[in-house]
Amino acid sequence: MLVVALAFAAGASARGTYQEPGRFVADAFGGSAPAPRELWIHRALRAQIREVLGHDLGVARLRYWGGGGRTVWILEEIGKEQPITTGVVIQAGRIEQMKVLVYREIRGGEVRHPFFIDQFKGAALGPAFALDRTVDGISGATLSVRALDKLARLALLLDTHAGDGDGVQHLSRAD
Repeated sequence: MLVVALAFAAGASARGTYQEPGRFVADAFGGSAPAPRELWIHRALRAQIREVLGHDLGVARLRYWGGGGRTVWILEEIGKEQPITTGVVIQAGRIEQMKVLVYREIRGGEVRHPFFIDQFKGAALGPAFALDRTVDGISGATLSVRALDKLARLALLLDTHAGDGDGVQHLSRAD
């Protein structure tokens, strides 16, 4: 009975908010976040997103932050049953930083640790919306690993569509 209780307590400890999304965005820009922008999801982009995620996002636009050749994305994908909120910083078409901000699953929380998440640093989008590198999985966290792989690829894809002249609209800080 004690072993079962300890196993449950260890799994439950994976849940939590590890960094507030707003703080992640501010940190990515040296402590002061720029005004948010919007990326409108047009038909062609919607099809590409579906190819990456295996489903639609269900939104007409996504908020992101950009400046100095860098974009920052706060994205969510379902692990096994719950969404995993992740922050991704893209610089010059490569992942500069990726971090699990909020983890809601009972198991698989190992994906938030540097030994796993650091594998995405420097990754770029390759052919067929795949990463240009292999990311090692974690036994027992397969669905969380898949979710983070999808989010990394999605952020890289979205970055290719972000920028002036591509449907981007600046928002006021009040929005």
